[in-house]
Amino acid sequence: MRKLGPLEGDGVSERMICGAVAFASTMSCAVALFAQTPAGNDQPAGQTPSGELPAAPTAMTTPVMPGPLMANPNPVSFDLGPLGPVYLTGAVSGLGLWQNNPFPDDQRSLGSLTNGQFFFQKPEGLFQYYVQVGAYTVPSLGAPYFNTPKATGDFFGPLPLAWAKVAPTDTLSIQGGKIPTLIGAENTFTFQNLNIERGLLWGQEPAISRGGQLNYTADPLAFSVSLNDGFYSNRYTWLSGSFTYTLDKSNNIVLAAGGNYAHTAKATTTTPFFQTTVTPLFQNNETLFTLVYNYTAAPWTITPYFQYTHVPAASTIGAFSSAATYGGAILASYSFSEDSPLSGFSLPIRFEYISSIGSLASGSPNLLYGPGSNAWSVTLTPTYQYQIFFARAEFSHVGANSTTPGLAFGRDGMNTTQTRVLFEAGILF
Repeated sequence: MRKLGPLEGDGVSERMICGAVAFASTMSCAVALFAQTPAGNDQPAGQTPSGELPAAPTAMTTPVMPGPLMANPNPVSFDLGPLGPVYLTGAVSGLGLWQNNPFPDDQRSLGSLTNGQFFFQKPEGLFQYYVQVGAYTVPSLGAPYFNTPKATGDFFGPLPLAWAKVAPTDTLSIQGGKIPTLIGAENTFTFQNLNIERGLLWGQEPAISRGGQLNYTADPLAFSVSLNDGFYSNRYTWLSGSFTYTLDKSNNIVLAAGGNYAHTAKATTTTPFFQTTVTPLFQNNETLFTLVYNYTAAPWTITPYFQYTHVPAASTIGAFSSAATYGGAILASYSFSEDSPLSGFSLPIRFEYISSIGSLASGSPNLLYGPGSNAWSVTLTPTYQYQIFFARAEFSHVGANSTTPGLAFGRDGMNTTQTRVLFEAGILF
């Protein structure tokens, strides 16, 4: 998903908006359940008696949360009979934002619900599943901000992630449904990342796709391959895969790639080259490569990564010459120890640079702020978490160069910088 340029969407139904309010209003019930979750016993893993809940409560590994925010280590669990023991977790949070040089349809300051989501999952046994339901926003650097109803309705709907998985062994599994991308270093929703906003490089990558995925692990290697619809295009012409090599408990390297093996233009009778908010036409026809290194050893988390994308010339999609982007980023976080006076605090920071290759004169597609443009960003996000409660502030700045007039920042698209200040607070139950 990419949110640069003129994007359109159909909005969201009244029923979804009411549902979002219901999610937020039932938070107190979820917290009460959390408080009543029974402690586990010493039953060995995988040996839970039939009809009983899993042994020791533990933080869920889905949705992925690399830090600094930590998942609830004692999730609510209950038995659904034939559906097995199920865990319930979730995220409820709100955001305040101020920005200069807003895009034409943006406000200079605003408040918004960022997450009102519940996660149901069965992560054990031969048959597993995961269902994520609720309302959300996906704020991104250097891109228009979409409020909760529009983001939920125009992006992935009130059921953004849902899949079933068959895992015949601990090393092999097959899953299908609405699944997160294998590509990149950042995840989709605010609570999943070091920073509140997604970065510039993330804007070139798919976020959530519909399709199937095969996973295989043979320590220290892990492989995944997927056939999917890329940028949520509903055209199943994307192949993507990832390869992870774990050096030790603190270090791993992830090589991922993907691309559209057919030119797919989402066409209507009135618009020959149609894109929705969630499906940018040119990015959905790209080939994409990322290389990510992860280092995690208290008190540091450091993730440098490199990205390359290429969009071929194809008159059927309006790309009359090819275009490409290349970029790199460093994401890092320092967390203060428990015996420190600043226990619970962390300092995430992100630096990025991305450049596009192509020219307006040759008919290259726009992948950034006009063909041949480039941009850089810096983001600082001081964070505090106490048990299931968290609060964090964020300062971000984006600078762009070689922009095309009308395609950069501000009401007229002529500004080359944008600064934002954000505050987010919420509960991870």
